[in-house]
Order: sequence, then C-alpha cells, then structure tokens
Amino acid sequence: MNEQQTMLADMASALFADLSHGATLAADWGRIEDMGFTGLLLAEESGGFGGGWADAAILFRLAGYHALSLPLVEAVVAARLANDAGFAQHGFGTIAEKAEGQFEQGRFTGVVRGAAWGRNAAFVAAPAPGGGAMLLSVGDAKVEERENPAGEPRDILHFSGAPAATLTVDLFALGAAARSMQAAGALDAALALAVGYVNDRKQFGKPLGKLQAVQQALAVFACEAAAANIAATAVAQALDRGDFDYEVAAAKIRTNIAAGIGTAVAHQAHGAIGFTHEYGLHPLTRRLWSWRSEFGSEQHWSMILGHHVTTADADHYWADMTRRSDATTPSSPGCAGPGEQA
Repeated sequence: MNEQQTMLADMASALFADLSHGATLAADWGRIEDMGFTGLLLAEESGGFGGGWADAAILFRLAGYHALSLPLVEAVVAARLANDAGFAQHGFGTIAEKAEGQFEQGRFTGVVRGAAWGRNAAFVAAPAPGGGAMLLSVGDAKVEERENPAGEPRDILHFSGAPAATLTVDLFALGAAARSMQAAGALDAALALAVGYVNDRKQFGKPLGKLQAVQQALAVFACEAAAANIAATAVAQALDRGDFDYEVAAAKIRTNIAAGIGTAVAHQAHGAIGFTHEYGLHPLTRRLWSWRSEFGSEQHWSMILGHHVTTADADHYWADMTRRSDATTPSSPGCAGPGEQA
C-alpha cells in the first residue's frame, strides 16, 4: 500500500473496530459520513476522495473484517454510479441484485429485489431490464422489508412508472466484486478467531492448536483465506484497468469456495461456542454465507468463466492470461490484520 492507502486503512480500521459491536444506522451512520468514506470513488472536484477500486478494496475488506453492520459498501458503489449518471443525490444510496419489469421512456414499472438497506436509502441502483443499470428514488417505491441470513436488510422495492436514470455499467459484476472484497476480510477475521481460540482452549492437557488434525484444518483455512485475498486484490486492479469480466468471475467463484470451506473449519475449531449469539464468530460466518449467494453463485459465475475460456481465440488465450497476470501484483498473501491489506 502507498502512504495514502495506509492512512485510509488506519482511519477505517479504527472506526470500524469501534462500530463492530451493535452499530445502528440511526446512531452511527453520521460517523461514516463525517469521514467522507461514501465519496471514496468520486473525483475530488465532485467532493470525493478521488480514489480508485484498489482503495475501495481496502475499505470493503476492512468492513468485512469487522463485520460492519452498516451499508457502507453499497453506499460507496451507489454514489459512484449516481455521479456518473448525473443522478441527484439527497442521502445515501444502495445497490440491488436484480430488477424485474419494464423500462420504457425513462420510467420503470416492476420490482427491485435484494436492495441492501433499501428501507433507509434515498435511492437505489439496480440492473436494468435489457442491460446496464438504472437509478431510482426509493421515495417512489413501496418497500417490502426482508433480511438475509445475517440479519441485514435486503428489501424488495415495488415501482410503478417511476422515473429512472440509466448508465452503461455491469452493476451485477460490481456487486459481485464488492462482495468478494468483503468476504476476503471476513475470512481473515474468522481465521484469526479460530487460531486464537484453539491456542487458548486446552484439551487433554495441551492447547487444541497443538493437535495435528487441528493444525492441518487451520492450514487449509489459511490457504483459502489467502486465495480469497489475492482474488479480491486482482479484481480491484482489473476494475481500475476497466477490463474486469474475467477477474470478477474468478474472484466470486474463488471467494465463494473459500467461504464454504473456511466457515466450516472455523465452526469445527470452535465447537458449540461458535454458534452462540454472544461470540464474535457468527457475525462473520453468517455474512459469508449470505454474501456467497448474493450477486451470483459459483454455478452462475462458473458458466460465465467457462464461456469466456471456451470462446477465446486459442492462439491468443495464453498471451491474454499472462498479460492479466503481469498486470496483477498483489501484496503478500496471508492472514492480514485489521490494518493491513492481504
């Protein structure tokens, strides 16, 4: 990380650690706005940080690491889209997984599903029927409140002839990339909890962490977390380049796989205590399970990745892969702490 990114990580880590237990939108969202984080991807002349997706990856990863229960990630992406579309912003925005309905003459009639904190947002960005993305005012919607398995709001919004702004961007891919970045941080945090627990917990007169089977399981977990962090770094760099279809698919597949393996090992290492409400593991694992299915499953992105591979020009495919590899230079993988990017 450069000096500015180190400062960003330090500020975000301190704030998110303070908000990691019982943060509420009404009481704590003002602290997020005071830091200006929602403008991370906006140009300085638009009142933002002037940051790129590599900077966003740091912020999103730390939000995942601390199980931040606020719509920061969604607000950052929505603010960038609103700025690009010239959509007036009055309050924070959010993103949604899918939209079903008709978009004609600048108006949308239908349903937007999976809107994170849709009940509280001022506007929502959703995939537009027929491609691209559209932005709508939540004030024009009837809100049906829903939650994901982690207890985070994932609302359904019903629109009838609502005016919408549009732009040409693959919002579903951006959402998948963002969830991959969050998952990388959450995996590191769950790994740190598991390692700390087995080193403290004694069985048969010695720490659980001294048992070879436990060590082997945690080594597998560490490899999965490292792979997820590398994938998240690669997709951020690809987003900054503007050529990211392959990396988004690969990152979402890899972090989804890591989430399945990592959460299983984490709960096995903890035993029953990992499922208790008071312990800090389940806020991480329930989010990982939720994010795994949001913005595309392994099957969805595997089909896309497979299509990309099978339709590529065989004479140039290897050259393209090595070009992408050369453009991706992640920092050292491993179990990064809350102030470091893995």
